[in-house]
Amino acid sequence: MKMPLFLKKYFWDVDFSGLDFRENPGYITARILEYGDAKAIKWLFGASQKNEIKKVVMKSRQLSSKTANFWSLFLNINRNKIECLKKSYQKMQKSHWPY
Repeated sequence: MKMPLFLKKYFWDVDFSGLDFRENPGYITARILEYGDAKAIKWLFGASQKNEIKKVVMKSRQLSSKTANFWSLFLNINRNKIECLKKSYQKMQKSHWPY
């Protein structure tokens, strides 16, 4: 599935014309959840099932803790099930970037 052109601004670091939602759903979902505006989020929820979005929130390590916390509340996901909110991951982040 080709991506709508209005989403291009969220994928500044990749070749947007080569993105396909069916081939990279986790990457695209995480990027939109992290940076997307209301229009992008609406598109995402129309293009994907809520359960698939929940899986991305739980497994993705690309989400910031602030974003993951928001989506855990919005999608009613237990915080203990979200990888990027686990203490071991947060310690690992600080060891790579101590500032």
